[in-house]
Amino acid sequence: MVLAAGAGRRLRPDTDALPKALLPVDGQVTILDIALRNLAAVGLRDIVIVVGYAADAIRDRVADLERDHKVGLTLVDNDRAQEWNNAYSLWLGREHFAAGALLVNGDTVHPVSVEKTLLSAAGAGDTAGAGDTAGAAGTAGAADTTGGPGGAGTGQAGGRQADLILAVDDIKRLAEEEMKVIIGADGMITRITKLMDPALAYGEYIGATLIGAAAAAPLAAALEATWRRDPSLYYEDGFQELAERGGAIAVAPIGNVEWVEVDNHDDLRRAREIAARC
Repeated sequence: MVLAAGAGRRLRPDTDALPKALLPVDGQVTILDIALRNLAAVGLRDIVIVVGYAADAIRDRVADLERDHKVGLTLVDNDRAQEWNNAYSLWLGREHFAAGALLVNGDTVHPVSVEKTLLSAAGAGDTAGAGDTAGAAGTAGAADTTGGPGGAGTGQAGGRQADLILAVDDIKRLAEEEMKVIIGADGMITRITKLMDPALAYGEYIGATLIGAAAAAPLAAALEATWRRDPSLYYEDGFQELAERGGAIAVAPIGNVEWVEVDNHDDLRRAREIAARC
């Protein structure tokens, strides 16, 4: 699943007629191309894209994207994308992640090692929900391609099983803008927010999550509570709501890899520097 509904206002004029996901970063290769290529590379070929701002620009390219990446695409429309935040966008996709899904943000450029790390973490944790995600999506083989990262990077820690696993950069130096996480003694996330002292954080959530089937219904409920409370909230606020309801959310450290979330023109320049290596 790819979230690609946002307006990308800080990237204007490049996003006057395009969503961020369709910005080119390597010749004609877009951020969305890299996301689809990575998902296809781990065997995920039935892909849902949540669209909103400039949705027709993506809709017009569906046939080409399906052909180029050998995937099947389903679009979910968010008609409130320019007013509401992405907690609502992810909630709109709840029927599509009900059996499990690998979620990526449509404004993040990263290598396929991130997807492999998440699938391996699910396998290492041997959790029913997260493990079933790979199986239900037809990626059981992909889940076994690399060794599990161990420690906090598995779907199980301190006796608790996690059916939601977040890709986290625990190497990058953090500042105010990053979506930061804190983990407890059992290795599970206790807090996820931009609004924390970077010195307290375990690392930065990079915008990729493995949603196990067992986590789907509780996550959908937490997301609904979140956007109904305040539609300007992020889906990560829904993750926080889930954690506060007792949901176990694990982290999968991604290692020393190049990646960037494209929020502004500096980020876009960085994306164009690394895209050829992703």
